[in-house]
Amino acid sequence: MSATSAIIDVGTIDFAVYEDSTEFIGIANSVLPDKSQKVITLTGAGIGGDVEVPIRGAYNAMEMSLAFRAYTPRIASLREQRVHIIEIRVAQQNEDRIAGQVVTEGVKHVFKVLPKSTSGGTVAPASPSDTTITFAVRYWATFFDGKLIEEWDPLNRIDVINGIDYDEPVRRALGK
Repeated sequence: MSATSAIIDVGTIDFAVYEDSTEFIGIANSVLPDKSQKVITLTGAGIGGDVEVPIRGAYNAMEMSLAFRAYTPRIASLREQRVHIIEIRVAQQNEDRIAGQVVTEGVKHVFKVLPKSTSGGTVAPASPSDTTITFAVRYWATFFDGKLIEEWDPLNRIDVINGIDYDEPVRRALGK
């Protein structure tokens, strides 16, 4: 049995959200982006139907959201029309079945985002407002215990997954 197959992914212990490397207080929930590549559909002679081909380094627009229990001036600052650097730092619990140990792993997502929309939430006695801000994602990098695992930067044609930059040949072909 390999070492990776002995690990059971349990889930998130806790997380914290930072803006510009300063902890941001008041976060209740975060929804990370869906990463979906653009595709071209091949059809024609010799092809039995339609075949989708994901295009290297080309992704559909991404968005993420942050939900808050209450609306505050600090939350309003996230609506400023500028690029925000948001970090979501996660303590993730796993279990090593062979060693019989519970393992904590650090996962960090770094985003460059622009505010896109705000849901004011609900105002009711003795309840959270659930104000939600949705952002357009311009950059996304993910680190596991400090090691870069994925980096997506469409404005600079960077698409790194597990150490391989799939857009490097594209940049080279374009003379960049």
